[in-house]
Amino acid sequence: MTTNSLTALITGGTSGIGRAAANKLAQLGIHVIVVGRNAERGERTVAEIRAAGSEADFVSSDLRDASSAREVARRAVEFGNGHVDILINNAGIFPFGPTHEMTEEMFDNVYSLNVKVPYFLVAELAPLMAERGKGAIVNVSTMVADYGAAGMSLYGSSKAAINLLTKAWAAEYGSSGVRVNAVSPGPTRTEGTDAMGEGLDQLAAQAPAGRPATADEIAEAIVFLATDRASFIHGAKLAVDGGRTAI
Repeated sequence: MTTNSLTALITGGTSGIGRAAANKLAQLGIHVIVVGRNAERGERTVAEIRAAGSEADFVSSDLRDASSAREVARRAVEFGNGHVDILINNAGIFPFGPTHEMTEEMFDNVYSLNVKVPYFLVAELAPLMAERGKGAIVNVSTMVADYGAAGMSLYGSSKAAINLLTKAWAAEYGSSGVRVNAVSPGPTRTEGTDAMGEGLDQLAAQAPAGRPATADEIAEAIVFLATDRASFIHGAKLAVDGGRTAI
């Protein structure tokens, strides 16, 4: 997949890991479409990418249900002149806490954004990629989908679903040239995790690397899987967690 005239759709692309991935893809000459809820952040992200000489557009969406996913897909195809070649399912929420403290509303919110939206974005865009005979989908998961951790039942289980969907979609669309893979980050320092304070460092200290990742470090793995450097990788889950799931 050459980078000429490629279009990438990145959910949660206006901050943190998504924004870092958008910048790196744009530097490769790929037209990036970033999705987020905050219009100010979105326009700022797009303006910075354009100022660097690359092509970018912003789609504002809260990405809460199938209809919002379909609308984002429709707008992305319009911005992409009829095609989206790369889909990065990055948007997500991660409430931590005991199972008995999670409400039904919290459950629905997590599964809507973390599972339902990626599901219907793939349902809309993967067939179009298959028709063109090429495409790449990268799902952003988490290390806590791979082991039991107190307080992580809701978030971890939603990303465990994404891990299985990655394999299912690889089997479903791979023969048509669409590669589907996942990146599984460990603790990462972003705007969204700043509220964790020292808790982020304590979580990261359990891994061999002994520190949180930067958003750029996770984005490097996303870009690798999204481009032809990973041309023979289908259905894989790449752990970028400082070694936490290796021990």
